[in-house]
Amino acid sequence: MHLVELEDLPWFPAILRDGGTAYLEFAARMAGHAQLLAPVLERALRTTGAHQIVDLCSGGGGPVRGLADELAARQLDLTVTLTDLYPNMKAYAHAVAGSDGRLVGHAEPVDATAVPAGLVGFRTIFNAFHHFRPEQARAVLADAVRQRQPIAVFEVVSREPLMLLGLLGAPLGVTLTLPLWRPFRWPWLLWTWVIPLMQAYVLWDGLVSWLRIYSVEELRALVAELDAPDWDWDIGTLPLGKAPLHATWLIGTPRPVPS
Repeated sequence: MHLVELEDLPWFPAILRDGGTAYLEFAARMAGHAQLLAPVLERALRTTGAHQIVDLCSGGGGPVRGLADELAARQLDLTVTLTDLYPNMKAYAHAVAGSDGRLVGHAEPVDATAVPAGLVGFRTIFNAFHHFRPEQARAVLADAVRQRQPIAVFEVVSREPLMLLGLLGAPLGVTLTLPLWRPFRWPWLLWTWVIPLMQAYVLWDGLVSWLRIYSVEELRALVAELDAPDWDWDIGTLPLGKAPLHATWLIGTPRPVPS
């Protein structure tokens, strides 16, 4: 069910959008999503031999910031370019500063359905593929196929009842963790602790995200409609720690051109 997420609207205030993505970056870091997702992405990177990642829909930089560190610890030499339709350069600068040169922020808006040809590398989308309706989601994958750039999509939210219960607790999480978001912005205090707009926005977008998440079967249906006979598609799930919750992945890689 594709309702509208507030952060997708061009007129939505940047101060709230950036706060929401800062909260998600903090939550992903605390949950250890980088450590959970790294093995799947590592296999794909080693298979393709990629050393450049173009992260689409980067938001506040998470969890790709932690993933870059985790992959470096696994002896992968990588550079990650952060991109978004609404680039958050303050968040990018904060992520870049602590990355030992592994991260780069891209200042120009990037549409994931039509990535500029100059942005070459293994494309990743973390926790944002659900923002695209089916026709747009196919366009994201089709653009990767057209430009022969491998792509990996990960979602740590799933349409599972326990996940919905966790999302209902987001307003309390927003209220309590606000001082820990980085890079911190003072106006967030007004819109969280004085006027609780941040809590309402995060709760609404979280519930809409839960309704929009693609299942494994729906992801398979998307790739089945692509004109990509020389591509391999890997779609699956993995447990999120010990809880009965699962992340979903979709990885597409072009087969080598015969010499």
